[in-house]
Amino acid sequence: MKAIKLIITLLIFIQVSSPAEEKRDSYASELKKKFSSVSQKDTAAINALVRKGTKFLSSKDNNLVIIKECIDSAVIICEKEKLEFPARLHLLKAQYHYLKGDLRSASEEASLAFNKSSASGETDVLARTNIFLARYYLRTGFFAESLEYFDGAITISRKEKLKGLIPVAYYGKYDVYRTIGDLKAERQSLQMMIESAYNEKNLLLAGRGYERLGYSYLGDTTTSERRNFRQADSIVRKAISISLELRDSALIATSLTHLGWNFYLEKMYDSSIYNYEKSIKYSAHAKLYTTSANSLGNLGTIYSDLRKPEKAIAYYKKGIDMAKKDNDIYELWWIYRDMSNMYLQLGDTSNAYRNYILFKKYSDKWISKGNSESLVDARIRYEADTQNKEVELLSLRLKNNRLLNYGLGGLVLLTTVIGLLLFRGSKLKDKRRISEMNRKISEVTQANLRQQMNPHFIFNTLNSIQYYMYQHDKLATNNYLTKFSSLMRKVLDNSQHTSVPLSDELSALNLYLELESIRFKDKFEYKITVDEEIDPLLHKVPTMLIQPYVENSICHGLMPKEGKGFVNIDLKLKDDHILCVIEDNGIGRDAAKERSLKRENNHNSLGTQITKSRLDLVNELYGTSMKTMYKDIRDENGDPAGTRVEIHIPLIS
Repeated sequence: MKAIKLIITLLIFIQVSSPAEEKRDSYASELKKKFSSVSQKDTAAINALVRKGTKFLSSKDNNLVIIKECIDSAVIICEKEKLEFPARLHLLKAQYHYLKGDLRSASEEASLAFNKSSASGETDVLARTNIFLARYYLRTGFFAESLEYFDGAITISRKEKLKGLIPVAYYGKYDVYRTIGDLKAERQSLQMMIESAYNEKNLLLAGRGYERLGYSYLGDTTTSERRNFRQADSIVRKAISISLELRDSALIATSLTHLGWNFYLEKMYDSSIYNYEKSIKYSAHAKLYTTSANSLGNLGTIYSDLRKPEKAIAYYKKGIDMAKKDNDIYELWWIYRDMSNMYLQLGDTSNAYRNYILFKKYSDKWISKGNSESLVDARIRYEADTQNKEVELLSLRLKNNRLLNYGLGGLVLLTTVIGLLLFRGSKLKDKRRISEMNRKISEVTQANLRQQMNPHFIFNTLNSIQYYMYQHDKLATNNYLTKFSSLMRKVLDNSQHTSVPLSDELSALNLYLELESIRFKDKFEYKITVDEEIDPLLHKVPTMLIQPYVENSICHGLMPKEGKGFVNIDLKLKDDHILCVIEDNGIGRDAAKERSLKRENNHNSLGTQITKSRLDLVNELYGTSMKTMYKDIRDENGDPAGTRVEIHIPLIS
């Protein structure tokens, strides 16, 4: 029945709203600027906006402007990127409309959140939506539905082991039972709230549960059913113990007022005074003016009962001052009432009359406020009842015409679906065929480029071996050949794959650097540094990617340099790529270009040209944005002091 109501509600009500322009503060404007330029189809920005808006839900002041800005910015992103509104966004919109008093829009958005989270399996959102709908139905007077949704939230949270929601749902059930006057169920709900809060190690909710449970045993002089002095005293003290541990001034102050009232009803005035005075210390420190006003007013009443009018008047006046700071009409009317009664008992009819006038003034305001709230609740319940009657009427009409509608609708739907499926299947098949062809072309092209680069590297290395043979250095030649054979084995192994583990790439690079160091007779030193966050076995890179750039640094940067050179290779893990920095202290790119122009044959590095082509293919094959950036290093005088190459290598798993 619950699901049917939600579906029919969606069929009837289509929200069309044009909210009035609200004043935007600086924070909201900055928030909108931050997310208005998002172009990627990524839900991260939307989720961040929803989380930001949710933080301000507890406030009903200017923070509603920020919540509205978060919602508007998320909607802009969804519409710009053609994304479907997520369930979390619908829930935030429902909560916003609820705070604004637009309960119809709130129910519509909550229904969307419920259906979408159910379909997508977002159990956290589904549980929170259940709690929201439960509160909505409590507000509109549908108590059975409210309890049903609270139970739904509890069931989901237990099954999915969601924390923080079960105690909140039990507290909501307590509100329902308190509203309908079921004292036994009210206390049972609070006990379950406390138990679940302890299970989740949430002392704050456990303390609140004890405070409310203790209050349920306080009662007053006219409700003997609720009153149990010992139970109230024991349970409230547990709340105080927890609140002292948490240093929660509000919970401490409220619990102490309960103890004060409990002792007052037993005419244990000394204990009552002690607890009220302690409550004032905590409430004053936390600027809880209403709690302070209540404690001060009750102290006035106690001293009035003890026939100490001067002390009573002093406390009454302090209580009035505190109540006025919060404009608390309730505290003001009962304090003026008790003051009037005290003056009447003292025979001071003038002050009794003066305070009685003030009592009536605030009493009328309190009654007017209650009537106004009752009218609002009545209007809300009327609208909800009207909505339900419209749903029932539509259900009856749909029931009478369902066979004809289902038949025609089913035929049209079936025909449309079959046509769409055939069309979509044909398009997807063509798209997959084209995509597969492009992938194979990219892999073949990349393999050809690897085969071009490997001979280029071997050619350079054999030149070095030939050099040692001409020098008749048998030891160096043998050492060089041993390292060269190891390197060739790795190169041949790696060349069989599009990408290899970083450890294999670095092993081959290290062998290459050893060979070049021997070849150039220790003319340069080198260092390879790998970030600790990088797993060389897990992360993969395209084969022979780094070596051509290192070769370029050695041949064109370090070899022409007078004195000893140095090349540093540093790899660090970034958010979505590995940053490889190759830095040398050679002659710089400008000097290298001049040397190249002076030669008879203008030679560009074949290895780096091939590598650039490979980068383009890797980006196309994996959908990445791998790139290379060059930067000239200069000394304090602005003279060339080396070259820095940055390669952004995408994370390939």
